[in-house]
Amino acid sequence: MFVLFFTMPLSAAIPVENLLDETIAGKHRPAQNRARDVYRNPRATLLFFGLLPEMTVVEISPASGWYSEILAPVLRERGRYILAHSAIEDPDLPRWQREVREKLEQRFAAQPALFGKPLFTSFGPPAFTAIAPPGSADLVLTFRNVHNWSKAKADGAAFAAFYAALKPGGILGVVEHRARPGTSLERMVDSGYMTEAYVIALAEKAGFELAGKSEINANPLDSTDHPNGVWTLPPMMRGRLDPEKYLAIGESDRMTIKFRKPEKRAP
Repeated sequence: MFVLFFTMPLSAAIPVENLLDETIAGKHRPAQNRARDVYRNPRATLLFFGLLPEMTVVEISPASGWYSEILAPVLRERGRYILAHSAIEDPDLPRWQREVREKLEQRFAAQPALFGKPLFTSFGPPAFTAIAPPGSADLVLTFRNVHNWSKAKADGAAFAAFYAALKPGGILGVVEHRARPGTSLERMVDSGYMTEAYVIALAEKAGFELAGKSEINANPLDSTDHPNGVWTLPPMMRGRLDPEKYLAIGESDRMTIKFRKPEKRAP
């Protein structure tokens, strides 16, 4: 059962650009998170996806909350923020994933003046996909997750869940590690890099229309061909293989794609 709360704004309307600037510069963000802004470009990315402070926004698989600590304060007074996190109802959920969700829930509950009262729901396709009431969200966001769902053979179920949650005309924003065109699905899953064509096909199969692409999160230094896939690069740097080389490359080359749920689905 979902319960949505609607509150009047506590202060005069502030433009989203100002809210983002204040939040991204906020002292509540750990230094290690702020250091990644140069690769993740949160301000430009969220503006490209059309974030507004009065929206109902669902973030998919937010992990420890890198984007959450930006989204929650921006949406605190005039919007609604839903975190579709690990499915704690799943008896097979790894303990570490359960602990990551619990830690984030505790952090938000301890600072309601900063984060408001966001709603946590469970997401783990194909079994757990009720991320929000059907047709309630203005914006669904996912950052660097598609490869995980493809590995689990649940990417179709994931995109269907996003479609169901969004209002007609609502936006799905996808940021994902970008493979070179023509990369096989097996290689994509193994490396963590997905082709734009594959992601677009997933979205269109679910019923979405392509609404725009951006190079905000591109990294031309990334060849995408690494011994341990995308995890060779920062911040993971799996295996610590030639740290100077991979630190110089930086984080992965990423696609940034916007999809729209049509006002009316084609017959």
